[in-house]
Amino acid sequence: MAVITTNGLTHTFRTKRGPVTAVRGIDLTVERGEILGFLGPNGAGKTTTLRMLTTLLPPTGGSATVAGRDLARDPAGVRRRIGYVAQAGGVDPAVSVREELVTQGRLYRMAKAEATARAGELARDLGLTELLDRPCAALSGGQRRRLDIALGLVHRPEILFLDEPTTGLDPGSRADLWELIRKLRSEHGMTVFLTTHYLDEAEALADRLVIVDQGLVAAEGTAERLKAEHGGSPDATLQDAFIAITGRGTAPRNPAPLAV
Repeated sequence: MAVITTNGLTHTFRTKRGPVTAVRGIDLTVERGEILGFLGPNGAGKTTTLRMLTTLLPPTGGSATVAGRDLARDPAGVRRRIGYVAQAGGVDPAVSVREELVTQGRLYRMAKAEATARAGELARDLGLTELLDRPCAALSGGQRRRLDIALGLVHRPEILFLDEPTTGLDPGSRADLWELIRKLRSEHGMTVFLTTHYLDEAEALADRLVIVDQGLVAAEGTAERLKAEHGGSPDATLQDAFIAITGRGTAPRNPAPLAV
């Protein structure tokens, strides 16, 4: 059963130099419980599409339903049913992990007792229990990303949107987040819409990949199918297929670790 469908989804920006169409008609279907990898080179329309699906940017054409709600007619209904974890995150460094989680629950109109209980539940599931009373400023990069994801899950969404969730993390923290994403699907049946520039990450996590370029879907399928159809040789990598599809590369398959 599809939980996201788009038909000709379009967005045109108005600039001083005239209109710029960033997304030119995206047709997309995401099934319930699927981990979808949404890929594309810089400037392909990936971020604009994600912002539309999460109600941060209104479409200028086409239509979409997200979690059973019409994107244009009922954006509030969409927001109640999705979780969104932005690339940059947004925690308050001055407050504790517990305060952040409880405040998020209260914003979703939970009673204080319910929000407190939910904070404890998420902390247990995401390995944050020992950090509940630690200031957010004292968290490592991997710990902050786990908290970001916990904040996106407070209201038990049907769909979780993750925007480049492992950018800047060391290999160990990346591996921990990969396992968490798999757990969300396997134990909770959650649909995950994942954008990433790391092709090894997309190949390891996603059931299906959608590659966009120049505001349109350029190719879609499993990683194995894309490699077979576009890679050019039996031992082709996903990077080979990506370059063949878009004519452009992306981040290296094994990015160097960054300090956290």
